[in-house]
Amino acid sequence: MTDEKTDRNTAPTSVATDALAGKVAVVTGGNSGIGKAIVLALAGAGAKVVIDYVSHPEATEELERQVAALGDQSVGVDADVSKVADLQTLVDTAVSTYGRLDIMVNNAGVETRTDTLTTTEEQYDFVLDVNLKSAFFGTQLAAKQMIAQGSGGVVITISSVHEDWPMPGNTAYCLSKGGSRMLTRTAAQELGPKGVRLVNVGPGAVATPINTSTMNDPAKMKTLDTAIPLGRMAQPEEIASVVAFLASDGAAYINGTTVFVDGGLMHSSPGL
Repeated sequence: MTDEKTDRNTAPTSVATDALAGKVAVVTGGNSGIGKAIVLALAGAGAKVVIDYVSHPEATEELERQVAALGDQSVGVDADVSKVADLQTLVDTAVSTYGRLDIMVNNAGVETRTDTLTTTEEQYDFVLDVNLKSAFFGTQLAAKQMIAQGSGGVVITISSVHEDWPMPGNTAYCLSKGGSRMLTRTAAQELGPKGVRLVNVGPGAVATPINTSTMNDPAKMKTLDTAIPLGRMAQPEEIASVVAFLASDGAAYINGTTVFVDGGLMHSSPGL
């Protein structure tokens, strides 16, 4: 989405424009790709949003202007989600700025596209810290705040089809997403009685910067599109609309599971 919208009814969300009114969200990795679309979807549904970023502050400022054009509020925070202290800063900013925290979206993610034999310790630590450590402690810190408020909340982790579906040549990434699957399943058992829901969203192939190399290769795109029953990559807004729904009361009984948004990719078959 590049154009600013002045009418909240045109915001990229499938839930009612007031479905998240009065709610406050944190979105990690929130100024580009899927994260940016999630910020706009949550704001379009009425939420106030804390936007985490580690680079391109100008992109965050532009996103804040887009949120304001929707009639909602947001604030950008430069925070490294691989550091627990920075995750605490995001939670504290939500509370100090907007008074509460209702929705935590663990979205930040990286990959190295390296296999089991070639992944270095540095690459492993980078992927696991950004993808899994941040999700664990983001969940922990958000849940503590939600429980302290006495009103509960929801933690949504942007996982991947690769939490369940192997991707040879990207081992650390798959490991991190498999860990996020069990984080959500296990923490949901612990936190559900305390009023905190946990849900993963598992995108398939999405048209974001992380897939630029694939999108720039016509042969790879043809192979990928052929493997997806719907015949195309998802747009970030198609992932974000699911997140907005899961954050709403309409999804109040969805807990401890993954919602895959992959166009049928995980279940495609050569027909043999």
